[in-house]
Amino acid sequence: MEQLVYVDGKFYPQSEAKISVFDHGLLYGDGVFEGIRAYNGRIFKLERHMDRFFNSAKAIDLKIPHTKEEMANLIVEACRKNQIHDGYIRPVVTRGPGDLGLDPRKCKRGPSVVIIAQPQINLYGKAYERGFKVVTSSYRRVPPQSLSPSIKSLNYLNNIMARVEANQYGADEALMLDIHGYVSEATADNFFIVRNHSVTTPWSSTNLPGVTRETILELAPSLGLHPEERLFTLYDVWAADEAFITGTAAEIGPVVEVDGRQIGEGKPGPQTRALTKAYRDLVNSTGTPI
Repeated sequence: MEQLVYVDGKFYPQSEAKISVFDHGLLYGDGVFEGIRAYNGRIFKLERHMDRFFNSAKAIDLKIPHTKEEMANLIVEACRKNQIHDGYIRPVVTRGPGDLGLDPRKCKRGPSVVIIAQPQINLYGKAYERGFKVVTSSYRRVPPQSLSPSIKSLNYLNNIMARVEANQYGADEALMLDIHGYVSEATADNFFIVRNHSVTTPWSSTNLPGVTRETILELAPSLGLHPEERLFTLYDVWAADEAFITGTAAEIGPVVEVDGRQIGEGKPGPQTRALTKAYRDLVNSTGTPI
């Protein structure tokens, strides 16, 4: 059965879901989105995702034409119409159709709202079992002085260039540094290292404040791990006992090699496996019922 996509007040078959070619989301990446997961008939941390969604929109002075509650209800409805039990949901709000000038005031009609709800995805395939091979990208993460990485906008070209570089080197992912040379994040995921019973990730000022990221920081103490947010360098990554990436779509991906250097024992580590189990137990038992 063809999936149904919500576009500006109606549900359309996937093949018929369209926006204007003059939409500034297409022309300029002027818009925001969220990535949300459903597990076992529940949407995980829907309210938290709505908070981030609306904060991103506020940051670019884009008014979403629904309240948080209304958007959440539309997302649940999209899941119901597509019979989602385990799935991935992508709400998108663009500036709307305008003209070929980039001035947002030219978008007279107002924002476009799209909600896509699809069955479960496996973002990185077999890499979860063998562990991820990562290379450090030559492209630095856009600094907050230029555009805050906390905004989940439709403009991902900085990340895509790093992803292209990873592909060229035959790696599973790319690690991006900030303009000062500290670790920022992967192309679509947050980054963690484990050492001496601490699980450490960079402060979110130079990377997206991931929902999976914050969940890992919440779960760590229950597993005897000290959660920590601080600056760290590539040296700390190479010297780590374990490393992993996190993201709504990626979930938790163990990293076993960075820049040709083996991380830990070169296989998914015990703390990463324990966190993965705790995370899966949590997402499969909590959330907004569909």
